[in-house]
Amino acid sequence: MHSFRYSGAIAQPEIGLGPAGPFPRVPLNDPIDRRWLHYAFLSRDGRRAMVANSSWLGPAEDEAPGNERFATILVLHDGDGPWHTSQFNAETERPPWSAFSRPHAHGDAGTLDIRAANGRPRVELALRRTSRNCTSQCAFFAGHQHLRWQSETGVTATGRWATDTTATVDLVGYHERVRGRWGWPDLGEWVFGFANDLNAGPDEPPEWAGVFTFIRPAARPTEATASFMLWHRGRMRRHFPRRCVSFAVRGELDRDRVSMAPPLAHLLGVPPMSALPRRLAITARQGDDWVVLDFDAEWAVRIVIPSETSLYAFSVHEVVGPCVLAGRMGAHRFEIETRGIVEFSGGAHGD
Repeated sequence: MHSFRYSGAIAQPEIGLGPAGPFPRVPLNDPIDRRWLHYAFLSRDGRRAMVANSSWLGPAEDEAPGNERFATILVLHDGDGPWHTSQFNAETERPPWSAFSRPHAHGDAGTLDIRAANGRPRVELALRRTSRNCTSQCAFFAGHQHLRWQSETGVTATGRWATDTTATVDLVGYHERVRGRWGWPDLGEWVFGFANDLNAGPDEPPEWAGVFTFIRPAARPTEATASFMLWHRGRMRRHFPRRCVSFAVRGELDRDRVSMAPPLAHLLGVPPMSALPRRLAITARQGDDWVVLDFDAEWAVRIVIPSETSLYAFSVHEVVGPCVLAGRMGAHRFEIETRGIVEFSGGAHGD
């Protein structure tokens, strides 16, 4: 119950309605309860890529409910060559900046400072929203498990970037919050990706931006969930549901173009990974409206995640490359050439 102060003829609440965010303030009680904030950025010149993830994980079986574990990883790519990655103990604020925190004005800038325990890699960024988020989506599977996520494109970031060298960067990207309860083997696999038009002004939303998701649970493939969301100048114009979305892959990415992270992952004895597609095409159509994201993989990093309920590790592959985003919305046709980031995830059963 909110308390109120009398001011003139109108009672003013001391705090706004709803959770301050980015998540409701309730404890995580199960070992497979999860919350995370995901960040993915590309430099406007296409040379750099960044992926970061901050996670709140439920307590271990021998810990009291509400005793949450916190983990952050930072992954940076400077054009050609291997990726620069932290362990899962990267340092950052708690919670880090999020577009889903309330209250804040839409155009207000925030800071995101993530650094490996030894200082590099590191980013010190000023983040600003230029767009609006999509509606929340939810997938249920394995009887009692679920995954809920919400996306926002057109987040801009400027600041410092440190790998082997230090650089000033100007980035455009994507932010997402995820929460739910699931085990990695039960989740099965997912494919996720996004692309922003990189040519907008520093305070302007991308002319076009797209995000797609595909989740296929291991035990019940019929519970698959998919969607394609399209933004135009900061507003989501279309949400194509699962039955309107199709995926196609071709070729295999050269394994010499795939790194493994974090550095200690080599100690887990993970099985060989499945081949990554060299090319991915996602098509969505509803009525006369349609959109296509045609993505070519260039470089990838395999992030190995220990499973809480299985001896096998789960793999998340972050892949960068050029892409074409084209489509039709009503009488409006568009086509842009840009760069994107795609995630291919799976492998908790060792396949």
